[in-house]
Amino acid sequence: MIRVVLADDQQLIRAGLRVLLETEDGFAVVGEAADGAQAVALARETRPDVVVMDVRMPGVDGLSALETIVADAGLAGTAVLVLTTFDLDEYVYRALRAGAAGFLLKDGEPADLVRAIALVARGEALLAPAVTRRLIAEFAGRPEPRVPAARLDVLTPREREVLALVGGGLTNDEIAARLVISPATARTHVGRLLTKLDARDRVQLVVVAYESGLITPRCASRM
Repeated sequence: MIRVVLADDQQLIRAGLRVLLETEDGFAVVGEAADGAQAVALARETRPDVVVMDVRMPGVDGLSALETIVADAGLAGTAVLVLTTFDLDEYVYRALRAGAAGFLLKDGEPADLVRAIALVARGEALLAPAVTRRLIAEFAGRPEPRVPAARLDVLTPREREVLALVGGGLTNDEIAARLVISPATARTHVGRLLTKLDARDRVQLVVVAYESGLITPRCASRM
């Protein structure tokens, strides 16, 4: 059973999400929050598998709550799936760097929400290539603390190549096809990247790829 907390300041949206999830097998909504502070408190109280977090909420906003949850060692098993729309793009890069497990567009299909929650609950990152390329390509060029390129010295040439493809939003199967290797080998490379770069998940690998200068928005647009 995947245990979910819903955080959104609009009660109708929370109610709709609750109905959607509770009609699906394997999901249980264990709490609802109308702001970021309530979301953090509920996460600590219920230890959910996933928090579905709106960005703009009164008081403590969703990104501040995300940062608090990710930094809490007691919530290491809780993933945060951020609700966003393209007109809120300015928040996306901050959320990526803070450790969001993925992004969900509010105008998406209901089935996408169910799939997204299931994915991040399994410890995967939701990086839909079309969304990831558009958002990161736009915001990676903004002034942000950068990762020293020397940090990549621990990587082999092949691992650098895989990191660049992860940064472009490619899935393991797409990386395997691009490099003419097996999907299992692609997964092994990604696993080694996570270990060597001390990254929490695939989303943070994307951030490292951009902040180190290994990949640029222009490169991503060609992937």
